[in-house]
Amino acid sequence: MRKTLLDAAQQLMAQGITPSVAELAEHARVSRATAYRYFPSQSALIAAVVDESLGPILAWDSDAPGAAARVDELLRFAYPRLESHEAPLRAAIMVSLQQHAEANAGKAGAEPRLVRGHRVDILKRAIAPLAAELTPAQQDRVAQALSLVYGTEVFLVLKDIWKLELPELTDVARWTAKAIIAQALAEAKAGKR
Repeated sequence: MRKTLLDAAQQLMAQGITPSVAELAEHARVSRATAYRYFPSQSALIAAVVDESLGPILAWDSDAPGAAARVDELLRFAYPRLESHEAPLRAAIMVSLQQHAEANAGKAGAEPRLVRGHRVDILKRAIAPLAAELTPAQQDRVAQALSLVYGTEVFLVLKDIWKLELPELTDVARWTAKAIIAQALAEAKAGKR
């Protein structure tokens, strides 16, 4: 039943609809009680759809010895999957932004906040080889900088604003990631902290 509900949610999101749990139940032709048993809130539903969409990316790992090669491999592996599941990933961004705005306006409801952040663990795994050359603070800075070029938000800028297709978008992200890592290594070599 959970898989049926997740499939129904992905169908709705592909149509540009970010369903509530009640709307999902109606679309999947199940009772609201059944839908709420699996997803007690819209945030839980969106998080589950995102986790399902990102499955292989979340399990990604690399044997490449260098961080630059590992990050490059991650981007080439992840971006096609991100594009194929773009609708639910954009829905997660939308819900997250809406919840943030409501909380800032003092209108946050009882709905739990959608927590996003898979990229932190993935990027830390990707840059693990830098531990021999960078301090923990420098490694954090590299991971934070790479967060700007790894994730669905990049699609908002490079697809929506720059009108790039996936190959060009991936190329820009790969180039930027290489520059970030090269800069961090150059600063470490020069003794900058």
